[in-house]
Amino acid sequence: MAKVDGGRLFAKALKKEGVEQIFVLSGGHIMSLFYGCRAEGIKVIDFRHECAAAYAADAYARVTGKPGVLVTTAGPGITDTITAMAEAKLQGVPMIHIGGASPVKENDTGPLQDMNTLEILSTCTKWARKIYDIERIPEYVSMAFRHAMDATPGPVYLECAMDIMVLSFTEEDEVYYPEKYRTEALPFGDPNLIEKAADLLVAAKSPAIVLGDTSRFSAQYGEAIAELVDYLKIPVMSQTMPRGLFADEEKNPLFKLGAGAMPAADVVMMLCVNNDYRVGKARPPLFNKDAKLIQVHPDVTKIGYNAPAEVGIVGGAGPVAKQILEAVKAKTSKKEDLTWVNKAQEMGKKAAAPWVEGFTAESSPMTPGRCAYEVGKFLNTEGKDWTVVCDGGDAAQWIKNAVSARRPGQVINYGPLGTIGTGAGFTLGAWAANGKPVLYYTGDGSFGFYSMEFDTFVKQGVPVVCVISNDSSWGMIKLSETFIHPEEVAKGHVANELAHMRRYDKMTEMWGGYGQLVTKPEDIVPAIKRGFESGKPAIINVEVDKESMSPITKGFGAPFLKKK
Repeated sequence: MAKVDGGRLFAKALKKEGVEQIFVLSGGHIMSLFYGCRAEGIKVIDFRHECAAAYAADAYARVTGKPGVLVTTAGPGITDTITAMAEAKLQGVPMIHIGGASPVKENDTGPLQDMNTLEILSTCTKWARKIYDIERIPEYVSMAFRHAMDATPGPVYLECAMDIMVLSFTEEDEVYYPEKYRTEALPFGDPNLIEKAADLLVAAKSPAIVLGDTSRFSAQYGEAIAELVDYLKIPVMSQTMPRGLFADEEKNPLFKLGAGAMPAADVVMMLCVNNDYRVGKARPPLFNKDAKLIQVHPDVTKIGYNAPAEVGIVGGAGPVAKQILEAVKAKTSKKEDLTWVNKAQEMGKKAAAPWVEGFTAESSPMTPGRCAYEVGKFLNTEGKDWTVVCDGGDAAQWIKNAVSARRPGQVINYGPLGTIGTGAGFTLGAWAANGKPVLYYTGDGSFGFYSMEFDTFVKQGVPVVCVISNDSSWGMIKLSETFIHPEEVAKGHVANELAHMRRYDKMTEMWGGYGQLVTKPEDIVPAIKRGFESGKPAIINVEVDKESMSPITKGFGAPFLKKK
C-alpha cells in the first residue's frame, strides 16, 4: 500500500470538494501541502503578500459562489491575513483558510513562528479548529466546508502543525473520507409569514426590494426574484455582491431603480440584508419612516436588527422569494400599471444628479467622477465581459456607480469594513475564477498597499488593466475632513497628502508592460485599449482634481455641518 503524508491527505480532501486552485505564499510549515496539491492536479497560485492571497480567495468565492481556499505558513504568515479574514467575515464570504503551525512535539519550547494563532483567527472567522491527528485531516476538511457553506456562509480556519503535515502513513489505515456530509439546500420560510408578506406586497402602492450581500450565496430559485420583480414591477436596490446574479442590470433597469426611490417606498422586502450603515440602517432619511419592512434572512439575529420587521422570515433569499411569488400569483394578476415605476425613475434621476454632475464635469484636471465615467464608457461597450474591481475610498464610489453588472461577480467591491487595498488580490482571484480580463480601478493611496502583486500578475499571466484615479492624497479622508474639522484643515492637512502625481505608470517598465500618464478624459479609453493589447499587465495613471469628491464622501461630513 502506498504511503502519503499529511499534505497529500489535505490535497486529496480538497480535490474531493472540487477545489481546482489554492492561493498561497511560500512557507516551510506548509510545503508538503503544496507538493500534495501538485500531485493531485490542484493549481498553486503564489503571491507576494499573504493578505493579497486572502483577498484573492475571497474574490474567487464571490465570482464562483464556491469557497476560495487560502494556505499560509505559521505565525506571521497567518497574522498577515487578519484584515482579509475580517473583511470576509463581515461580508459573509465562504473561505477555507489552512494555516501551518510549529511542531506539536515542540509545544512551549519556543520554536520558530510559534504563537496561538488559532485563538487569533477565531475572532475573524465563524469556525476555527486545529488538527492533531493525521488520519482525521479529510474529516476536518469536510467540517470546514460544511461550516463555510451553510445558510450563513463565511470564512473558516483549519490549523495543522508541521509534524502532522509531514508525517507519512499508509493511506488505508483508519482514514475516513466523509461522503454526502452537507446539504446544499437553503431554508424556506414559514408559510403563515409568507402569506403575510405576499399580502403586504400586493397591497403596496410603492413596493421596493433590497438585495443584501448575503443573497449572493442564496441563489437557489434565484429566478423567482427576477420574476417577482417583473410581476409586481418592483424597483430594486442592490448591494454589490448580488449585482448581476438575479438579473442583467443592462437588460432589466428595475434592478437599478431602487436606491433613489427608497424614501417613497411604502413596503420594502429586504432579502439577506444586514441593516448596517450602507443601507442607512433601514431608517430615514434613506427609508420612508412609515415603510413596512419584510425582512428575510437565514440568520435569525438579523431579523429586526436596527429597524422593526413588520414580517420577519428566517430563510434563504431565493427559496423565500419563490414562496412569495407563488402566493402573490394566487392573489393578483401581473401588474401593468407603471405609475410607481415612472415615479421611481424620476426620483432616481434626482438622486443621481450629483453623480451625473461629477461624471460629466469639464475641468482640468478632470474630476474623479469624469475619470470613472470614461472608464465606464469602455466597460459598458467594448469591455462588457470584463470584471470590474473597485478599490480605493472615493475612487471606488465613482466607478461602481458608473458600470452595470451582467453576471454574478462582475463588479467587486469591499464590504462594511471599508477595506481599501483589496484590489490587487481581488483582481487575481476574479481572474482565477473565470479567466476574464479585469479592469482594476483604484485610488493612488490604495494602489500602494499591494502594488508588488503586479509581479504576481505577470507570473500568472493575468490580463489586467489598472486605472489609477490619482489625486495625490488619501482623498476620502482629506476631503471629508474639510467638513468635520474645518478649523484644523485651515491650518493645513495632516497625514492626508501623498507625493504629487507619482509616476506609478512607470512601474510597468520592470516587466515590459504598458504604462501611460493621462491628463485628458478623451485619452482614457484609447489608453485602456493599448494597455490590454500589450498582452501584459498595464497601468493607466490618471491625474484627477484634488478637491472634487463623491456624494458619499460629502455624506460623511453632512452630520457635522448640521451640528454646526
